Amino acid sequence: MSSAPPPVSVGMPVYNGERYLQEAFDSLLGQTYVDFELLVGDNASTDGSAEICREAAARDPRVRFLPSEVNGGAAWNYNRVFHGSGGRFFRWAAYDDLVAPTYLERLVEALEAAPPSTVLVQSLTTFIDEDGKESGLWDEGFDLSGSRPSARLAQLVRHLIKANVFYGLVRRSAMEQTRLHGAYPSADYVLLAELALLGSFGIVPERLFLRRVHPQMSRLAHTNLSDVAEWFEPGTGGRVRPESLRLFAEHLRAIARTPLPAGERARTLALFLPAWLARYRGKMAREARDTAAGLVRR
Repeated sequence: MSSAPPPVSVGMPVYNGERYLQEAFDSLLGQTYVDFELLVGDNASTDGSAEICREAAARDPRVRFLPSEVNGGAAWNYNRVFHGSGGRFFRWAAYDDLVAPTYLERLVEALEAAPPSTVLVQSLTTFIDEDGKESGLWDEGFDLSGSRPSARLAQLVRHLIKANVFYGLVRRSAMEQTRLHGAYPSADYVLLAELALLGSFGIVPERLFLRRVHPQMSRLAHTNLSDVAEWFEPGTGGRVRPESLRLFAEHLRAIARTPLPAGERARTLALFLPAWLARYRGKMAREARDTAAGLVRR
């Protein structure tokens, strides 16, 4: 007989994370809110990560270990832990981040108390370094609590920087309406845009999310765009589209695929385009020049 899934699912994609992995497990499994499952997808790690995952699964029945013999890329690994989960609330957890003991409890309370139009909640963020010492505080520079999708998307485009809300708690019903994590650089921005078009975001005004900043994290370890693309999807690093141009196109696709009234869709485009150009015009122009120069050299 199969039992119903717990109300909360946490998905942790892992690749060569042995330095921080045990601490991340301790942080999640020590939550005051206990009714959750933790799906851990190891992406063919070459260090001791898989063994740490197996030991965690043997100790705690809430942990489900999903090994892989091949590296399918970061996007594939993020998406497979979601597909394997069953909770009505879902969050991704990075193997190097930590959360306060009451993190899940407070976010579940907030999302259950919120109207169905609220699709995501997150707490405030404290940055920690590779040794776990506090290195800074972060408050998001946007307010996505409004009722209009057009205004929420414009706010996100103007002010999203660290994307800490990506690791918030999300209604599964909303996540299932997105394209999940794309296999290209900064795809988390697009997923957040799709969620913002579907509903509002709430912020719990407590510093419960501890995000670790260290030299081995994705965009710090992979400074070349080809390397970043290869990290997201192995085998594609040599075929890299300019990042901001790709993101612009994916945001337009997000607007096109979201079920919006015709008037609100037009308003969304009218607010999105100037917000996007104000922030990314220079980068898009540089990428276009570099791409043209590369074609001429060929």
